Amino acid sequence: MKSVHKHGKKTQMDALIISSAFLHVFLSPYTKVEESFNLHATHDTLFYGIKNSALENYDHFIFPGAVPRSFLGSIVLAKLSWPLIYTLNTYDLISSKADVQLCIRLTLASINVLSLCILRRAIKKQFGFSTAMIFVLLTSTQFHLPFWMGRTLPNMFALPFVNVAYALLISRQHYYYRPKPLNVKAALSLLIFAAVVFRIELALLLAPLALQVLYNRWLSFGRLVKTCLVSGILSICITTLLDTRFWRSPTPLWPELHSLLFNVLGGNASQWGTLPAHTYFTSFLPKLLLTAFPLSILGFFIDSRVRGFLVTAILFISGMSILGHKEWRFIIYCVPIANIAAARGCVWLIHQRAHPLLRKLFFLFVLGCITVNLSLSAVLTQVSMHNYPGGVALSRFNEIYSNKDEVHVHISNLAAQTGASLFLQVHSPPYLSSLSLRTNTNIKVNHNWVYNKTENLSPVEITSPKSGFTHAIVEVEDEPTQQLKVFLTNSNWRKVECISAFDRFRVRRGKSVEGSTNIWDWIPRLEFVYTEKLCIVERI
Repeated sequence: MKSVHKHGKKTQMDALIISSAFLHVFLSPYTKVEESFNLHATHDTLFYGIKNSALENYDHFIFPGAVPRSFLGSIVLAKLSWPLIYTLNTYDLISSKADVQLCIRLTLASINVLSLCILRRAIKKQFGFSTAMIFVLLTSTQFHLPFWMGRTLPNMFALPFVNVAYALLISRQHYYYRPKPLNVKAALSLLIFAAVVFRIELALLLAPLALQVLYNRWLSFGRLVKTCLVSGILSICITTLLDTRFWRSPTPLWPELHSLLFNVLGGNASQWGTLPAHTYFTSFLPKLLLTAFPLSILGFFIDSRVRGFLVTAILFISGMSILGHKEWRFIIYCVPIANIAAARGCVWLIHQRAHPLLRKLFFLFVLGCITVNLSLSAVLTQVSMHNYPGGVALSRFNEIYSNKDEVHVHISNLAAQTGASLFLQVHSPPYLSSLSLRTNTNIKVNHNWVYNKTENLSPVEITSPKSGFTHAIVEVEDEPTQQLKVFLTNSNWRKVECISAFDRFRVRRGKSVEGSTNIWDWIPRLEFVYTEKLCIVERI
């Protein structure tokens, strides 16, 4: 009976992680430009297949110029998503390609959740149930990791490999000083594969970890070198053979090496902006970890078992800090390890042999940290829900004109970058029927719809009678831009609907209201300010 009770608690902890990830997928179903390559690659492999004759339909050939990334993650994601897509369609729960996008994101979120559950089991085995439970609470109440686990970034394809690798290194009984050699070799192989195929910056995490393996004598130098060489060569062969074909490269193509040469050695990454060297430690980590940030520092000092892993993470972040261009997603792999350290810090506080009142205060402090995480995540979730105007605009456009047979809409750059993905082009090929699925009768397959994302077209060119455009999704600012003015001053075009999105926070000062006894009138409030970002216009 006791084992059944424990199993129930384990299931509840796993359910909490998956609920957090799924909730973010449903609340923010649209995507942004940084997710587009893998999202559209998944779309193309799913709808067109992977035969050579199908490649000409792929988005990266129709709109060339993207820095090569591996297709492996997208191909596997498409295959793994198919059972969910087919099952939901059987019960009439899929009506358009937009629903397929949701299925793909749920599948990716599930893969990342599974890796965290594997890590959680390893934590329980090594540190105990309390640490595992607090790890789950911290992870589930943070914003960034649960929010991005279902988003098709290469980092999210690499994250499961990193989580499982750490689980293999952590997974050992209390009385074992070191992990099994087989676990160490498997962990190194997973990290090498993730670095070679998905994110080359993981080599900076692998290097200090390899030194830790040697220092702690988990493997001999010879075995370490052999493991790294074999795993590296096999991984390079896999990605090169696959991606040379999918990119139709005349020479062997290793995408991550190409990305390294282009972005880092070529200096092109700095075009996206540079930040000070301390940014990861002073800005991004506190935002990623929230209250787990100070707790992880406590865990670093009180438990030597997590200290070694934190040192490798700190060295990794220090190496990444040398590069001028910085993004929080480049160090997302360190969040689970920091959460383990934070959980150890919480357990240490709760189990202190101190005065009962002090112990209660420590417990309330830990509970307060979880509550603060939850509150901040709720605010950030509200922002994220209103941060994809392109997705909202194209969805509304599809609804408004669903009965029209002839449509040629121009999608502006902002719309394309904030959610107007291929999956939302529901009235143009490829249709759901190409997946051998039953289709909703509300989606006509005889539509002559064109979704046009051609860049650098002037408003004059779009509004010209010769252009063939019947509609446009136009960018808007606080004051009408010159682009929108051209449409609004043209007698042949009219505004249909505008889409608002989150713009900024505003603190509303509390003030007394004469005759009011409501305490809320006296308290300052944080308000969300929304402004119009996109506008749907049509030719009359």
